[in-house]
Amino acid sequence: MSCIISSDDDETRQFHHKLSQFDPQVLRKTYKYFHDDLLYILDDGRSRSLISQLKSRNILGLEKYPKKYSKKSLAWNLLQDIFPRGREALSALWVSLYVLQKEKYSPNLEALLEELRHRGDTLPEQIQLDDNGHQLPPELKEVQICHKKRLREITQRLIKHHPLRCNKERFPFRYLNLIIVSADHFSKYTGNELINTGDKHGKYFKMKLNDLQQTSANKLFRWSHRSRSVPHMVMVVGVAGVGKTTLMQKFIYSWCKGDLYQRFSFVFFYTFRELNRLDKVSLETMILQHYPYLEKQLGNILRDPKKLLFIFDGLDESNHTMDFKLDSVISDPKQPGSSGQIVVSLVRKSLLNGCSVLITSRPTRLTSIDCKVFQQIAELSGFFAEEIQIYFDDFFPDSDLAVKAFTYVKQNDSLYTFCYLPAYCWIICTVLSRCFKPSSSDQQVSSLPQTVTQLFAIFVTNILNLEKSCSPGFLQSIGWMAEDGVLNHKVIFDNEDLETFHVDNKEKLLSSFLIEWEEPASYSFLHLTLQEFFAALVHYVDYSPEKLKNSIKKAISYHDGRGEIFLRFLCGLTDASTRSILSSYLDKQADQASRDVMTWLKDHILKGQQLMESVDKRKHLLRTFFYLFETQNKSLVRESLLSDRTLDLSGVCMSAMDCTVVAFILDRNIKELDLSSCSLDSEGLERLAPALHNLHKLSLSYNCLSDTSCIHLASGIRNNSSLKILDLFNSDLSGPHLSDLMEALSSPGCRIEELRLAMNKLPDTSCIQLASVIRNNPSMTILDLSNNNLSGPHLSDLMEALSSPGCRIKELRLRSNNLSEKSCIHLASGIKNNPSLKILDLSDNNMSGPYLSDLMEALSSPGCRIEELE
Repeated sequence: MSCIISSDDDETRQFHHKLSQFDPQVLRKTYKYFHDDLLYILDDGRSRSLISQLKSRNILGLEKYPKKYSKKSLAWNLLQDIFPRGREALSALWVSLYVLQKEKYSPNLEALLEELRHRGDTLPEQIQLDDNGHQLPPELKEVQICHKKRLREITQRLIKHHPLRCNKERFPFRYLNLIIVSADHFSKYTGNELINTGDKHGKYFKMKLNDLQQTSANKLFRWSHRSRSVPHMVMVVGVAGVGKTTLMQKFIYSWCKGDLYQRFSFVFFYTFRELNRLDKVSLETMILQHYPYLEKQLGNILRDPKKLLFIFDGLDESNHTMDFKLDSVISDPKQPGSSGQIVVSLVRKSLLNGCSVLITSRPTRLTSIDCKVFQQIAELSGFFAEEIQIYFDDFFPDSDLAVKAFTYVKQNDSLYTFCYLPAYCWIICTVLSRCFKPSSSDQQVSSLPQTVTQLFAIFVTNILNLEKSCSPGFLQSIGWMAEDGVLNHKVIFDNEDLETFHVDNKEKLLSSFLIEWEEPASYSFLHLTLQEFFAALVHYVDYSPEKLKNSIKKAISYHDGRGEIFLRFLCGLTDASTRSILSSYLDKQADQASRDVMTWLKDHILKGQQLMESVDKRKHLLRTFFYLFETQNKSLVRESLLSDRTLDLSGVCMSAMDCTVVAFILDRNIKELDLSSCSLDSEGLERLAPALHNLHKLSLSYNCLSDTSCIHLASGIRNNSSLKILDLFNSDLSGPHLSDLMEALSSPGCRIEELRLAMNKLPDTSCIQLASVIRNNPSMTILDLSNNNLSGPHLSDLMEALSSPGCRIKELRLRSNNLSEKSCIHLASGIKNNPSLKILDLSDNNMSGPYLSDLMEALSSPGCRIEELE
């Protein structure tokens, strides 16, 4: 029985022919190999479509899948049922998936099918190798066991750092999402990496996960869809605090236990901060300095490179300039060179050709290197929406408290922005656990944070209050070290740095804020954002007008965004209520520091307003709004923007968080808001809606808004007597929720005079709702409906409303609406009885024919007042 049916095309038949050449055992093994991938793909809602395909191919017994099944359980049961049915059922499964892929593209399914096509017949051999490893001679096997034991000890010593008295049991680690990206993904990466990734993550939240090509640690060296090969050179990218190092240690630990990639007989792990300490060395020396017990067998180990994996963690921390375009640097394991040259030589295959290399880096470093040499690049993207909630559930032992904390954060856009980061989630959960359930035995700050500045102020103060023996100079010394690191792109500090800034490494509090790394001793803040907070705080703890001035000047001079969050914190600490959280630790002149920062901020805004009109100016303005947002100072907003009645952010791609900030800025002084071509979505509009009540003009053109946006627009417009002009040109508002917008425009309090709905794919049924607006809104005088599809029977509703007593339309544009000659009858009816209509645009339609005379007659009638006709 063949699983091919008459409707299958030639490509599908060829794919089936390829499968028919596989041994039944191969089909079974590949099914098991891809099982988890299939679960993930089918979990996106393809199970029902797959069942229909399988039924059409006469795979029996698949008709009893009740609708009560969840997507996950349906996918699981379906796959479990297919496996025991044998070769024909498995072939039908793959063919059905192939057809579904052609109907609706999925990058994950495409990658899976391509691997099956290219490697299906050799996969069983590879699976066995990854499970059992290579056969090694006894002497090498003995060394391998010793090596695995050593690496396992190192990874088991991974210390999880917590503030004092934090419940160490409740710091959950979860595997994070790895998304496959292209080699040029980071080539134009500019601005602050946490902000950029936060904005990008907001877009990921809105996408179906199956629209992103995802992978995991156990698939990094599987077939790469992008490079169409089994990769040997792999890069894992992620912002600070997202879990790159932890992921690498889990990777190594799993290899040591025999659970992962046993095709590699030996794995060598290095951090770039360790390699920075090395002078010129050979690869052999570099290995033996870390793993001296390999000395006797090192020659034999290096003789077969395909069995070796080198892991280098933290490329962004390397002091070496690495040019991956070089074809050959070092070719002999005994040849000395810098550690950077050794890494490049391994990647470029001039050294140990055939070995595999895995490197991690923050995205900032990748802008300066050629990533095309890596056959697989995966971005460690952090948590998606559901996983953030799971993290909160895991963190709080009380489920009600978990819901309360998550709900609070979810409703506070400022706090939610960075929740894709595990380290940030931990900080915010730690703070909220004490805010919602303070302990009477501890002197703690229990006020709820409203901004990120307040969050970190509470976090730091709670720790300081717990430890009564904080030395007077602790915050100054750690703060100046933090500031030097922020402004010089430095996140790793050694003992020399601690001495330079007088940081006592025996200070008990140090371990609450810094992680200490062994071999060699080095330190980093719990999270980069915490470092940036201390960098700002020190100017209020140890006030120096000259230092403050110089630090701000440096921070704004960097175009890579390194000073952006530092400046936000600096501005956030101008808020008296935020400073009061830390009052017992601040300089007596902290108020003066606040005044200095506010003076700079006003001057910074003024300089931005004087820039030449451009997208860069508008981006500068948006960045400035974030500083103002952190201050939570409405009077400062009014004072800073006193001369501006028009706010133009057109052409600036805006995230939902950007919209929150703009909503804060909008005040009685702002009358016109231009958000054209800002890539706004429904969520962004939802954030803006409450702040639209004082505007006179709002432009949202070229934003590709969907009809769901109408719900939020309606809430901002309904009974809004201020808004006079609404421009929604070039969106996609056609749909059931258009009625919400039309209802709001018809409300008694709405005073909109000019409405532009050109290029919105509106059908003629929209005329019913538009007619209601015309009848009930006596303020409206201009209506632009160009480039829609209003030709049809309901055009008569619009024309009937045009001749109603309440209509005040002076200008009506119906250009390019596919109006036919029959439309002339309806148009004539509306024109005859409308004394207010002065301008009518009917260009680019097709109204020729006998009924055109009706329109011409109406235009000549005594009641017609049209002065301009196109």
